[in-house]
This record gives sequence, C-alpha cells and structure tokens, in this order.
Amino acid sequence: MGWGVRLWLLGGLAAWTQRRRAAAAAAGRDGGEGGRRQDLELRLVQVLFRHGARTPLKPIPGVEPVEWHPTLLDVPAKTKFDYVVTDLNGGPQPCSALDEEYRKTVFKGGAIAGQLTKVGMQQTFALGERLRKNYMEEVKFLSPTFKPAEVFVRSTNIFRNLESTRCLLAGLYQQHKEGSVVIVTDEATSEMLYPNYHNCQRLKHLTRDRSENAKQQPGISDDLKKIKKRMGIDGDESVDFFVLLDNIFAEQVHNMPSCPMLKSFQQTVERRSVETMLFLLEDREVLQMNIGLLFNTLEKNIKAAVNPSNPAEKARKLYLYAFHDSTLIPLLLALGTFDHKWPPYAADVTLELYQHRHSKEWFVRMSYRGEEQVVKGCKAGLCPLEEFLEVLSQYSVTPEEYNNLCSKMDRNQKTN
Repeated sequence: MGWGVRLWLLGGLAAWTQRRRAAAAAAGRDGGEGGRRQDLELRLVQVLFRHGARTPLKPIPGVEPVEWHPTLLDVPAKTKFDYVVTDLNGGPQPCSALDEEYRKTVFKGGAIAGQLTKVGMQQTFALGERLRKNYMEEVKFLSPTFKPAEVFVRSTNIFRNLESTRCLLAGLYQQHKEGSVVIVTDEATSEMLYPNYHNCQRLKHLTRDRSENAKQQPGISDDLKKIKKRMGIDGDESVDFFVLLDNIFAEQVHNMPSCPMLKSFQQTVERRSVETMLFLLEDREVLQMNIGLLFNTLEKNIKAAVNPSNPAEKARKLYLYAFHDSTLIPLLLALGTFDHKWPPYAADVTLELYQHRHSKEWFVRMSYRGEEQVVKGCKAGLCPLEEFLEVLSQYSVTPEEYNNLCSKMDRNQKTN
C-alpha cells in the first residue's frame, strides 16, 4: 500500500472518529438516553493513564541544551501518599533496568532523564481529584478512604509511573487510607503495560523494520532532513521525530525557553510522529502484540465483575493502571477513538461498567481525558456489554496466543 493511500485511509479514519464523537455528544444531550442512564448502577471502573510531565528521555544532539534543575522535581506536600511496591506475587519490587539507563543521562542543570517533575505530580494529582469528584462526590461509588479490597493498582516498574500513581491516589483519597497502599509491578521481561521487545522478538523485528521503512517515506524523510539541517544537527546523528516531539512537549509544559527553530516546526513534528506511529501499528497482529495482553486483562476484570467467583472479585470497584504513550496510542487506535493527536501527559482512558437496575443488562462507557467516546462497533457512548467485548476480542490475546504470535517467523526474518 502506497504512502499516499495510507494517508487517505488515515484521513478517513479521522473523519469517522469525528462523526462518532459528534454522535456521542448528541446522545449525551438526548433526554431519552439521559433517562435510561438514571436507571443504571455503576459496578466497576478501570482507569488507564499516562504518567505526568517529566524531563526528556534524551537530549537533541548538537542543539544548545535547556537547563533542567533538580528543583523541578520537588514534591508538593499535598501529593504525598505512602505506598509499597511489590511484584505480581507480593514479593520484592523487581529491579528497573530502564531507571538505571535513565540515570546515565544527566542534563545541563543536574536533573536526570525521564523523571517526573513537580508539574507532572500536579497533573496526576488533578486527575485523582477528577476521579474523586466523579466517583465519590457526584456518584457515591468509591469509599472516601483507600481500602485495599476495593482498589487494585498496577504500574510499569518505572519510577515516574510509580510516583504518578502516588499523586493520583493522593488526589483521589486526600490522605485517607486503611492499611498499606500496594502498587503491583512486573519484571521488564514480562511487562504487558508497554510494547515488550524483551519477550516478543517478532514485535521487536517488525517495529525496527517498519521504523526504518517509515523514515524512507518521501514526506517523512524530507521533513526530517529539512528540520535537522535548519537546526544544525549533523545529518549522521540518530534523531527521529519522536525525540524532537519529546523535547518539545517537555520544554513546553515546563515553560522552558525552547529552541525557536524547533518550536517553529512543532506542527510538522507532531504530525509526522503520529503518522510514523500509525505506520508502525497498521497491522492487526502488531496491535495484538502491543496491547493484546492488556485487553485480555481488561476483559477478565469485566467478566469477573459481572460473575464474581469469590468475595475478592465482588469487593473490587476500581482498577488503576499506570502506563505510557506507547501503550495509549495503540489502545485508542484499537478502540477506534484515536484523534490523531499525541496523548498529553496524564491523559487517561476510563472504562465504566454499568448494570441496568430493572432489566439487569450490562453496559460499558468509555471516556478519554474525561470526554465520552463512541467505541468502534458501538452505536453510542453507552455500549451494550456484548458489543464492547466483541471489540476487545478482536485484539485480546491470552498469554499462550501472545507467545504463538511472538514466535511466528515473517519472511524477512527468515531471510535475515
């Protein structure tokens, strides 16, 4: 498929998404829909969120560096909330190879790469406050005090995500808790909350090959060369649109004096970053390898709430998952709700499970950054459970299916 055809298809998808979003807004204004929702009882909430604002992951070579001072990482008192980290089985926290890698990059000013800043802490605290308003004040669903039986919390084993989770919990529970707050993590080799190149070599190879292919696409290649030349970056330096966008967003949200030349290319950089990501994710199996295990988990959580097999499942009201933009984009794409804009820091997807008080039917409502979405395959924002599970099933994979997908050999791998 040619690059021009791909962009035409992506434009069609964007238009479709806009139409669905308009339908959701109309449904929300409709009196009949509102009346029906009054008969619904909230039974489960799952929140998946990106970490808050952070320092960049790497500097742009050859460009005058911005100063990142450690004071930017100061912790606001209101965001403090004690927690412990365990592995999936309640054992000690695994080592974090990624955090070790970040420590090797120290920016001018003294701060290290990939660290949650005060701004990021405030962002995720505000997300927690929004959840408090939605599920404690407007609807009396969650207890005003953190209770381990009610809440399951999982994060990637990266410090900025653990700290973002702390801030969200502080905003949600305002220092009120019973017992220990446990954040569960997994080993990097088996993590499902980001595309895992450790345990899925096929995904690693496909992503690498498609990344190289994307760079050769006429528009992307030409724009990258032009920007690098205008910024005085050596043509041989390994710089892509993701690195440029990462620095733009980090500097912007912290009111840093960005490179004027880079700032002038912001729209181009974001557009090309999104196009490159879509190019990487255009295949169904690639999407399955990116978010299939996560979809399988969300599916299991919903089914356990509908038919709880033990008291623990019956008591659970909230699942929190802290992850990254590299997970959020494929998730939104698979659900047909991606708006072709790079997800900002602290962006969240919320899945609410409802049961009708009289008919006992089940429904799912999805929102992104607090706005209701119409999921692909659903007719309105309030989606019958069977229809929503059908959408998840298109990408959901069991661990066994995931391993089979990851062990398949593609033609180009066989010839390498």
